[in-house]
Amino acid sequence: MKYNWLFILVVALIGSPAFAEQGVTLSDAVRQALRNNNLLKAEQFALQAATAGQDAAKSRYLPRLTLEESFAASNSPTRTFMMKLDQGRFTANDFIVTNLNNPGTETDFRSTIALEQTVYDRSVGITVDIAAKEREERESSQQLRREQVTFEVVSAYVTVQKSKAQLVVAEKGLTSAREHLRLAGVRVGAGTGLRSDELRARTFVAEMEEQEIRARNSLEIARLRLGKAMGAPAGKGFDITGELPPLTVAGSPEELSRLALENRADLKGVERQYEKAELGVGLARSAWYPTVRAGAGFQLNDRSVPFGADNSSWYAGASLRWELFDGMRRSREGEKAGALQAVASELLEQYRKEVAFQVAESRLLREEAVKRLEVARSAVADAEEGLRLVQKRFEGSLATIVELLDAQTSVNRARARVIDTDADLLLASAQLTYSIGMLRKEIAP
Repeated sequence: MKYNWLFILVVALIGSPAFAEQGVTLSDAVRQALRNNNLLKAEQFALQAATAGQDAAKSRYLPRLTLEESFAASNSPTRTFMMKLDQGRFTANDFIVTNLNNPGTETDFRSTIALEQTVYDRSVGITVDIAAKEREERESSQQLRREQVTFEVVSAYVTVQKSKAQLVVAEKGLTSAREHLRLAGVRVGAGTGLRSDELRARTFVAEMEEQEIRARNSLEIARLRLGKAMGAPAGKGFDITGELPPLTVAGSPEELSRLALENRADLKGVERQYEKAELGVGLARSAWYPTVRAGAGFQLNDRSVPFGADNSSWYAGASLRWELFDGMRRSREGEKAGALQAVASELLEQYRKEVAFQVAESRLLREEAVKRLEVARSAVADAEEGLRLVQKRFEGSLATIVELLDAQTSVNRARARVIDTDADLLLASAQLTYSIGMLRKEIAP
């Protein structure tokens, strides 16, 4: 029997709110999100690909070594002539006119190992530099994704904090509504109140119960959203431990703009795009220069078996290739690269202006939220005092139930505005820190 009671106790504890959700701090939530976020993992693979691409571009500096085995059969006079010559089987009889014109069918297995080295190619170094910029661009993209994931977690964390406060306000409102209903019932029982007042108070209680249900459900959804932002399995929610204070962002407007221009990962990505476009101009110009290559090889020829050696030979040499006229293709490609560089330059300048605007906007919205919060808190104090006075008058039969419930509604709204404004301040502070590219460093360094 005692085991049954123990089982019931464990089930009750697991199902209780205290055990339903695991609590996390903001820094722990961000760190877990940075470990689990699938988009961030995708960015890591993209960075690996860009790094491999840079290494592949560098490989053009190194020599190329190839091994080739080929087979041919022919009765063509010229081909059979060269086959016998390569195999070292050419004799005086092969110069007889009949044998030259009708040589019969010959076969040849040719084994070749060749070495090729680029001595001078202006495009190689530029291609390596472009690949390096692509890798740096992917690094900036990964850093941007980290900032975005952090901001998503902060937003979800603030939503949980806001939802918990809204639930407290809803519970307070429900408690007050039930007290008003009790007072109305007392007055009806004493013959000093109206039955309609009691019914009106009962309706108000139902409205407060509905608000409490919505607030409780919103809290559960907010916890699930936090779990999703953290990369947790689907359907797993998290609660928060402690309240998040507004992030402190110090500095003049000019200083904040400077920090944004130095730290914004997305701006760095746009800068890398401009640098790639600039290198693209150099790559187009490199087509006007000659290329020099050197090579060497060793060859085996055999008429019967692969890799056989009826005869062997070698070669070594170098070549210079300089394209003198290409139908104006290089000129047009140079114009195209120059235009793309101009496009990238204008986009970069516009993005810098956008970054400066975002910083200024975030700063002003934060200052606005600070002032609004002060006003909202003052309004709560006034509304609560007004409710106290109306409640005294209602108890003395000097105020109607409608006036009392209106005063209670004003208190509920004022408290809700404080919660909303406090959440706005938290998000505005996070947005300002995010706009200067330092949110992750501030929360989870």
